[in-house]
Order: sequence, then C-alpha cells, then structure tokens
Amino acid sequence: MPDGSDSLLARTVSSIHDIDAGVWNALANPAPEKFNPFGAHEFLAALEESKSVSPEAGWAPMHLVIEDAGAITGVAPLYAKGHSQGEYIFDHHWADAYQRAGGAYYPKLLCAAPFTPVPGPRLLANDEASKFNLALALRQVAGSINASSAHINFIENADRSAAERAGYLTRMGEQFHWFNHGYDSFDDFLAVLSSRKRKAIRRERRDASAGLTIQRLQGNDITEAHWDAFWLFYQDTGARKWGYPYLTRTFFRLIAERMSDALLLIVAERDGAPIAGALNFIGGDALYGRYWGCTVDVPFLHFELCYHQAVDFAIEHKLARVEAGAQGQHKIARGYEPIATWSAHWIPDEGFRTAIARYLEAERHETGREIEALKYFTPFKKSF
Repeated sequence: MPDGSDSLLARTVSSIHDIDAGVWNALANPAPEKFNPFGAHEFLAALEESKSVSPEAGWAPMHLVIEDAGAITGVAPLYAKGHSQGEYIFDHHWADAYQRAGGAYYPKLLCAAPFTPVPGPRLLANDEASKFNLALALRQVAGSINASSAHINFIENADRSAAERAGYLTRMGEQFHWFNHGYDSFDDFLAVLSSRKRKAIRRERRDASAGLTIQRLQGNDITEAHWDAFWLFYQDTGARKWGYPYLTRTFFRLIAERMSDALLLIVAERDGAPIAGALNFIGGDALYGRYWGCTVDVPFLHFELCYHQAVDFAIEHKLARVEAGAQGQHKIARGYEPIATWSAHWIPDEGFRTAIARYLEAERHETGREIEALKYFTPFKKSF
C-alpha cells in the first residue's frame, strides 16, 4: 500500500484492456480539463493492438492501478523497457555509464505515452494524494522487477510536484510551441513579426505551395487511400531518421476508426497524386503535430504542412497553441517559442543517483540559459 493505508492496493496489468475504458478516460481527461488525446484509452489501446507496443518491441505493458476500497482512484501508462528507443528523453549515456560500472540498466520502467514527446498528464488521478501514491507505487514496481530506474516523461506540473515529493529527480528539456495571442487570421499573426521575418514566411509559403494542392482533412474525409499514402510518407521519414518506423499500419487504421474526431491530416498533392502529408491530433486547447513524411522533396514544404498550416488551423479553431513535437530550433523563425519541458526519474542506486543528480543540476542550468537566450531570436517585433 503506497501510503500505508490498509484500504489502498497497487497492482499492474499487462494490457490496457484489463482496465475499463470509461474508468481510464475519466482519470486521463477529467472534466473540465482540456482533452489530451495521448492519455486516452483509445490511443494506448491502438498502440497495443497494432503491436506497435509489445514485449517483442521492447515495450512490455505494465499499466499501474491504484485502488482504494476496491475503487480505482489512479492509473498510469507504464512499460518495462528493454531499450531507450522512442522516448525523446535521452538517457543512452546514463545506460552506458551504469553498464560500464557493472550494472544492468535494462529493464527499466517508463511511464509515458509511447513515441509521443507531448507534455501531458501521466499520473492519471483526480487528486494530489492519488498522484503521489501512483509515484510511490511506481517505485515499488521498479523494485519488484529489479529495474535499474523508473522514469516519467513529459509531465505536467501536478505530476512533477507529486514525483518530487516522492523522491524523484527532475529533468528539464526544451521544445518549441506556437501560442495564439488572440489572432483572428494568419495575417494578424504575421503583423506582430518583424518585417524581414514576415516577408520570409510569406515567400516560404508561396514557394512551398507552388503547383500543389494542399488539403486539411478531418474525420471521415480522411479516406483509406489517404491513409495508404500517409503510411508511405511515414515509412520514408522513419527510415531516414531512426532506421525503422515504430508504428505499424494497423495503428493508423485503429486510430482512424476510434479517434477520427481528434485527427487532422494535411496533404499536399501534385496533379492529383499525394506527395506529402502531416498528421496532427486535435486536443481540447491545442493542436499536436505528430507525424510527417513525403515521397517528393519540395523546398519549404515540410515547414508549410507541419508549421504554417497548423498555425492556420489553430487560429481558425481558436486553439491556444500548437505543439509541433521534439527539438527543432528552426521552428523559432516560424513563430514558435522555446519552452521548458519536464521529466522525473527514480534512481534507487545511491551512488548512481548522486551522479545523475549532479548532472541534472548542471543540465537544468544550461537548458534554462539556452531557453532564455533563444527567446531573443524569436521573429516578433522587438521593443528596444
């Protein structure tokens, strides 16, 4: 029992389907909080059913459940990992150091939305006490399988607070998000940029779309032919960036069936044939850019489909921000601003924990300085 109460029980399940979807979703996206698609039962189930996530892929589901007097009060998407791929919080050098010192870094435990560098709820509960209990229970699960460590990636502030209280080390990262400051149109957004940056974006958009038809498709407007084309785009990007695509074709079929209202596919066509596409998820107050690819290289088309079209959509639909994924300082020139992201890490080995704590303190300092420095390079008009 995480807090010592006789009424509390912590357990793990090997499939998301062992937890009722309604119970899970009520904890993942409770009203009136804004909907985050990546904690939804449907998203996580599609990963498992499609075998994108599986023990064979190095992601063994061990979803965490907290019960109080038989009622589920908290859950967390949890995986035993045999590698550090598909996480976007990079700890490969931690693994190397631990193994050179004679330890076995894998298995480790990861609480995350797989393959998804999007900040959001991870300790899924409706109160702070239950979040804290989930963080403690995660430590206990790590001990029970002799894991080297437990990690909670891309956490929100409430989860971060619970993890810190439970003894986790926190790590600062960096992303670039676009924020909607009440714009009524893309031209309104351009108006707050410096003249040089404004002209550059207009030229970029004109050149990228020359000779192409660009469509924004939602729900049932995304046909099977569109998904087949997008699968080729996704495979091309996966092969070039990571060596192989993480997600299977079945995953895209399943989310199309179960989450169609949360999907936005932006497609570029030449002479009626799709040549590039960007898949986004629509949240309650944000648009999340996730996957992109092309079969024909067109200058600036990546920026048009992934960044400018996303901003257009967010303005039209009164969304507060666009989150375009991990990394990419080139986003700054397109009006995306640097922000801090956070993860939490439980390291039971005292010596290793001390070394990681020192590293994270220095890293936080440097990351914070970089974020502040990068703000100077945003394309907005300067007041000095």
